[in-house]
Amino acid sequence: MLPLRAAYAEDPAASRGRKVPEPESRTRTPFARDRDRIIHATAFRRLKEKTQVFVAHEGDHFRTRLTHSLEVAQIARSVATALGLDADLAETIALAHDLGHPPFGHAGEDELERQMAPYGGFDHNVQTFRVVTSLERRYPKFQGLNLTWETLEGVVKHNGPVADRMDDPAWSDVAAFSGEYDLRLDTWASAEAQVAALADDIAYNNHDVDDGVQAGLFHLKELLDVPLIGPILAGVYQDFPDLDPQIVRLEAVRRMIGAMVDDVMAETLRRARAADIRSAEDVRMMDQALVAFSRERVEELARLREFLSTRMYRHWRVNRTRSQARRILAEMFQLFMEEPDVLPTEWFARLQNSDKAGRARVVCDYIAGMTDRFAIEEHRRLFHLDVWN
Repeated sequence: MLPLRAAYAEDPAASRGRKVPEPESRTRTPFARDRDRIIHATAFRRLKEKTQVFVAHEGDHFRTRLTHSLEVAQIARSVATALGLDADLAETIALAHDLGHPPFGHAGEDELERQMAPYGGFDHNVQTFRVVTSLERRYPKFQGLNLTWETLEGVVKHNGPVADRMDDPAWSDVAAFSGEYDLRLDTWASAEAQVAALADDIAYNNHDVDDGVQAGLFHLKELLDVPLIGPILAGVYQDFPDLDPQIVRLEAVRRMIGAMVDDVMAETLRRARAADIRSAEDVRMMDQALVAFSRERVEELARLREFLSTRMYRHWRVNRTRSQARRILAEMFQLFMEEPDVLPTEWFARLQNSDKAGRARVVCDYIAGMTDRFAIEEHRRLFHLDVWN
């Protein structure tokens, strides 16, 4: 039996609409329509060969940005449904949250931040916003996907208010857009957007454990002393002492996801009662997030992240890949800046009447849209004489 709709859930029938007005869909709510537009977007398809820790060609078992986004969307939809929120909106924001990530995960993001520092900066959240508001070109009457106000708000503010970032040049596109179509950057986003943000935390903490063990960066039993996962893992060993190690890993991850979801739901309901939240507007005007982990769970997750940072994110094998990735993007960025006529025709055309900062932004957009595999191949085509096609 599904829970009653929460008083503070977003109502698709009361959506604030789209920047460019459109007739409503006959078969879908506005938020479901947003979800479908994201799924059909070119940037969404490219997530299949973008990764976070490992490069896409390193193995078929590791998560890509696409599989990660699907896992986040599944968790977000389940939690939103259980809390009586609009599951379509939570799922939509979850599916969109990584659209602006460049190739090679955090290494690629760090390198684009470095290259773009003199030209207005780079932020993957802003890049996601640029993808859905301008870079996707699929419709005759507007650029971008023309998503609803609630989805755009969630894309920009799912981690909290961002008004204090508007002086950062990297956020200039958001500031300009909100100046024309106010996204209320000084408030919290909807409860559904906050669910998507926490679903992201739940998914990546668990799949990083899973991928790290599969990659041989650490052994499952080394996690026994790590908070949260350690007691859960010990419980699996106790319940199934002769279980295959692969199934032990999967069962431990499954139980950890369940424990994190239960914690989010309990803390969210506690905060809603304590603050007497009765509407979606009440959620936006809170002095803290509504959807959150408990303080105890936050501390446990910090310890888990410390373990993963030491044993996985800074592992020499990962560092070596990060080094290669940074050099590939740096060399391509500099070449395109110095010789823009080697850009594909479509991208070269976007340089019309551009100054150096404008050129850098076009180059950045081109590189940020690449998959890991395409970036590697494009680099070879540009820098190796044995590749001429």
